[in-house]
Amino acid sequence: MAGRFDLQGRHGKSRVRVSRVWRRPAADGGHLFVEWSVAVSVVSDCLPSYTSDDNSAIVATDSIKNTVRYPTLCPAILTLRGLALDGFSLLDQVYVKAKECTEVLSMEEFAVILGRHFTSLYPQVSEATVTIVERPWERVVVDGKPHSHGFKLGSEKHSTEVTVKKYGGLLINSGIQGYSLLKTTQSGFEGFVRDRYTLLPETRERIVATEVTAWWRYPFEHVSQLPSKPFCFKQRYQDLKKVLADTFFGPPDVGVYSPSVQNTLYLMGREVLTRFPDIASIQLRMPNLHFLPVNLSGKENPGLVKFADDVYMPTDEPHGTIEATLTRANSKL
Repeated sequence: MAGRFDLQGRHGKSRVRVSRVWRRPAADGGHLFVEWSVAVSVVSDCLPSYTSDDNSAIVATDSIKNTVRYPTLCPAILTLRGLALDGFSLLDQVYVKAKECTEVLSMEEFAVILGRHFTSLYPQVSEATVTIVERPWERVVVDGKPHSHGFKLGSEKHSTEVTVKKYGGLLINSGIQGYSLLKTTQSGFEGFVRDRYTLLPETRERIVATEVTAWWRYPFEHVSQLPSKPFCFKQRYQDLKKVLADTFFGPPDVGVYSPSVQNTLYLMGREVLTRFPDIASIQLRMPNLHFLPVNLSGKENPGLVKFADDVYMPTDEPHGTIEATLTRANSKL
């Protein structure tokens, strides 16, 4: 309480950019490289810093940053234990933790390490939320062979948001952003509500395109539920991305008909939950990016070329927005 008011506050550090190289021999797959943008937000008992000039309970956001960037001082990552980092600010500790991770790990594992560190090191911190977005560096293939230390920048981004509570409560959400998908046929939209405001014609033949944003939740509710053998979050991300695309496109030779973005979205989410029992729920957002037919014929210009499913005008403003969340019947939201 702050006088007559309820006060809930949190603070942290955003856009802490950190890269990590794990230098493996070429025979073991070559170097691994990641680039992460990290945000850490903590809930702490520092009420006097809001209501007076007492900052004695605040963990400096600079300490958070350096914890992310210098993680070489920490113990084995498989134990997911933190390290007391006296003298480092919040920002510093982000860097400290990145340096410590001598073994390859996923950003979800790194986020759990950070969350457990902040909630265990500081008595006043009751909860830490760590959000990480990974820049999509992909290994280069030269003459059909993966390069041992060469990478190029891709498009869609892998992300995660992990919340760790003081006594081990855990929530892990991961996602994908900017996953652009398009097919040139096998899509339509008809039978929708028509009234005096409707100008859109019905069709069984159109281009359908979207930029998928997806968030899925893992079933782990406490740090003790994390598998003793490391769970491969990175592989699950790759597998899930493939399922989304395969469901959207259908078989390579004939495809699959989409009667609406809504139906395709549902089928994509359903397939994810069917294929992966370790996914508790998935949220999909799929804007309908339009390719409008260009028809150059008309009553006054009958000699101009008529549209024949070949020339379109791309536009994404304005666009339809379709989103939904699918959750297992016995799963907690």
